[in-house]
Amino acid sequence: MTSGSRIGIVGAGVAGLACAKVLSQAGFEVEVFDKTPDVGGGWSATRRYPGLRSVTRKVTDAFSDHPMPEDYPSVPDGQQMQAYLAGYVQEFGLGPKLRLNTEVIAADPVDSGWLLEIRDETGGHHTSCDHLIVANGIASDPLMPEFEGQAAFEAAGGRLHHVSRFPDVDRVRDRSVVVVGAGSDACDFAEAVSHLADETSIVATSLPWKLPRRFGFGVDHEQLVLTRLGEAHLASRQPSRPERLLNWFRFSEANLDLMQERVIRREKLRDLNLIPAGRLGDSAGAGVHLATEGFTAQIEAGRIAVHRDTEIVELIGGRHGPAVRLSDGSLKLAEIVVCATGYRQAVPFLTPFVRRALTDDNGDFRLYRHLLPVGVANLSFVGYNSSAADFLTAEVSAHWIAGLLTGKVRTPSVDDMSAEIDERLAWSRANVPAEGHLHGASVAPFTLAYLDTLLRDLGTKLPLRARLRQWVLPLRASAYRGVLRGPVGTGDAARPLMTSDRG
Repeated sequence: MTSGSRIGIVGAGVAGLACAKVLSQAGFEVEVFDKTPDVGGGWSATRRYPGLRSVTRKVTDAFSDHPMPEDYPSVPDGQQMQAYLAGYVQEFGLGPKLRLNTEVIAADPVDSGWLLEIRDETGGHHTSCDHLIVANGIASDPLMPEFEGQAAFEAAGGRLHHVSRFPDVDRVRDRSVVVVGAGSDACDFAEAVSHLADETSIVATSLPWKLPRRFGFGVDHEQLVLTRLGEAHLASRQPSRPERLLNWFRFSEANLDLMQERVIRREKLRDLNLIPAGRLGDSAGAGVHLATEGFTAQIEAGRIAVHRDTEIVELIGGRHGPAVRLSDGSLKLAEIVVCATGYRQAVPFLTPFVRRALTDDNGDFRLYRHLLPVGVANLSFVGYNSSAADFLTAEVSAHWIAGLLTGKVRTPSVDDMSAEIDERLAWSRANVPAEGHLHGASVAPFTLAYLDTLLRDLGTKLPLRARLRQWVLPLRASAYRGVLRGPVGTGDAARPLMTSDRG
């Protein structure tokens, strides 16, 4: 495929915008579709919930060539993140390439690429592209549990929402709120609304281990999850020599046990009866789960109640409602129930036979390098590689796609790619079961190793000095600016990918 070819991108979030910018600069004609009225994906004003903020600092959670504003706090909130992305659009002239308020209803493969059925404010239309990039995000389709008694609950005035569809914190003022789940989204939301709600409760079947932003003694969570030394503590699929050495001396296990005790003490988990089941080391491979600042303080103040190892078995209406009945037999007033229960990885606009070609029997996405489906021509994915540095991962992925389309990135044979995908997914299912809900769409907690792999395919790498710094200092997006600006050569893999290789 040559410069001037038409690229269609579904999604104007972090991944979609990175692709639009990189591919435009590579000479491709780009068109980006998003059904929301603004850019941002999960940071869009239509989806960001109270308490949403960046997981990492602004020097990490950014594009390499577009630093966060200096007046931003170290950890920006959801509104600031969306504004940053809007600034990225303006800085690189992406506005004319965006078609907001435009939903891709269907995408059908044809000989020349893809025929797209879209719907905007004026009605339904058709357009086409030579190559389609799916960048709709792995958190685009909220997963809502089904509850018995929902109709009676709502008739009694109760309200049921997914956390991503609850942008207005004032709705909870002087109300009783029950939050379903105990992940980062649930705790961020619960802490934010607990300052206004009459009472706030969390109902969760299990509690995950989470890292505090700061451990004390000048150590923060990024030094644990975004350094090469931190990654070396975890059992990886292809361990490096330092990783093998750490595990041979059992330093990794000992350090993770020390970290677990530090987390328990700092977050007062023992005092609050919030110690999760299992060991921190056993779940560390599932990626970054961050403790919400102020969450335990609100529990101590009586503003948040946590009902652990339990679940909602029924929504109640009538004279008892609106309320919820829990699996421990208790009844709890609940005027608003908010489900922080995750998302489906959905691509409903692709035809059924294409969707079947993308996943295995477990529903896991079969993508080479988390980017390229083997059995479908002229299609790639960006953003289905969730990491601890999503902005940079998306940017490097966009360069990889550009290299693929221009023949600078070489790939192995179809059989070799399929074998690599199968081996990776099998390893993940056996070693990182907690990430199963992402269906293979995550590279955490091995962000740095994954970026190294993509850069190697592109025929480049970080300078030695930068790589050495990353052993003890957290990743900085700006470190990759020179590498991605420079000439991209031919990577290590076997040969150019041809359209005929992929069906």
